Amino acid sequence: MIEYVLEAELREDLGKANTRRLRRAGKLPGIIYGGGKPDLPIILDYNATAKIMLRDEAFYTSMIEIKVKGKRGKNTVLLKDTQWDSIYDTPMHLDFFRVSGSDSVTVSVPVHTLNVEDCPGVKAGGQLSVIRHELEITCRADAIPDNVEIDCAAFELDQIVHIDDIQLPDGMEVIRDVNFTVLSIVEPKRMEESTATDEAVEGDAAATDEAAKAEGNKEA
Repeated sequence: MIEYVLEAELREDLGKANTRRLRRAGKLPGIIYGGGKPDLPIILDYNATAKIMLRDEAFYTSMIEIKVKGKRGKNTVLLKDTQWDSIYDTPMHLDFFRVSGSDSVTVSVPVHTLNVEDCPGVKAGGQLSVIRHELEITCRADAIPDNVEIDCAAFELDQIVHIDDIQLPDGMEVIRDVNFTVLSIVEPKRMEESTATDEAVEGDAAATDEAAKAEGNKEA
């Protein structure tokens, strides 16, 4: 299902100098590739595109139709990668990958927690900590969810929620090697103690490594 439609022009002048010129002119360079077709360098309107990107989280996981002026046919794509300005945190270049609705794709989708205020563990003084803010999933291109919702209404204090504990929509699979932790509900004090313990262990390990290196240097 197409949720977004973008207008674009063909980008004929390539290179860094021309790219900088486009950005100064209020344009956003990008490229469409994949699908057994040639790469298609494009120019998007910066304000219109950036507005969608900053407003709609779903834009990053939705099928997009790009209409390129002067080119016949539709470009049905997913946003594959975004180059961001490291200082201003604004988009500088977009990579789109051609897809059809039946294609199996791998994307990262955000984790959303629901009913946190009703969570027994939170009511008992626990703090909900989201360990995985995104999940990498595989599914059909026309069935990518905007997010993975986790209902916290029944979670108790000291509960650790793993990926296998979460009911996923039909046709969706999370890529994983282990049954990793997605979130936990623990007392803030215990969380601080756990963090301090982890830091102490890491510090001891680092000190041991340094001592071993020093001893090795002496023997050499």
